[in-house]
Amino acid sequence: MILHPDYNSPAALKEFMESHNMAMQKKFGQNFLVNEDARKRLIDSLDVKEDMTVWEVGPGLGSMTSELLSRGVNLTVFEIDHGFARLLPEFFEEYVKNSHFALVEGDVLKTWQKYAKENKAPERFFGNLPYNVAATIIADTITKGLRFEKAVFTIQKEVGLRMNAKTGTEDYSSFSVICQWAYDVKPVMDLAGGNFWPVPNVASRAVLMTKKEDFPRCKNPDLFLKMVRQIFSLRRKTIRNNLSRFVNAELCDYALDKCSIEPSLRAEKLSIEKLLELSDALDSGYNK
Repeated sequence: MILHPDYNSPAALKEFMESHNMAMQKKFGQNFLVNEDARKRLIDSLDVKEDMTVWEVGPGLGSMTSELLSRGVNLTVFEIDHGFARLLPEFFEEYVKNSHFALVEGDVLKTWQKYAKENKAPERFFGNLPYNVAATIIADTITKGLRFEKAVFTIQKEVGLRMNAKTGTEDYSSFSVICQWAYDVKPVMDLAGGNFWPVPNVASRAVLMTKKEDFPRCKNPDLFLKMVRQIFSLRRKTIRNNLSRFVNAELCDYALDKCSIEPSLRAEKLSIEKLLELSDALDSGYNK
């Protein structure tokens, strides 16, 4: 059994990495949260109970993993870095033995669906997500139909702003719509670079996503998601211009007229409710 390093000390983390011939992989966006109070607050916001099933993405050397396991959860971690994946089961050997810890090695975008089919769907989802793939991971689970009771992510602040941006604002995007369609999103806290090692060159934001109980339905969710991505793809174009690249002009005009949407509007002016209505109009137009 190998003892994990002091998670609060950049010097100890650096020494541990060097002694094990390991290096931080920039391509994986690796940064360790070295602020213990922040780690506890993040797990508090996840609101876990004993024996809950939890997924964690990107555990690294296990600072958040340790906090989660101390609260009695059944934890599965997804880790792409082979060096970290080799060490984690040794750090948490006792939890492996009592079946409270499982590891899935590889790219979470390529592994989560297979794992979800073979195992109980988790109640909680957590991660200090790599900045370069955070939006993709979040959107991927939503678009493929997996919603968690609660999820807490630490992400680039810019991504966090987009997640709960209001209709008509500069940050409102297809990603805003997808997140807010499935969840109530609110910020937990902002974290300056000094809370991490190595120090990132961007500010971070932790967000809490709570599954909407009154999940707004639409006739064809796949159509809705494809439509949303299309009409936000060229932000300077009007809703009609973008929509006509997705469907023929006749169906485009039919749907806009049915929903009383001015063709010269841009997508960011449309609320989620209006976008769902537009998707249903397109669906009914297909089936006329």
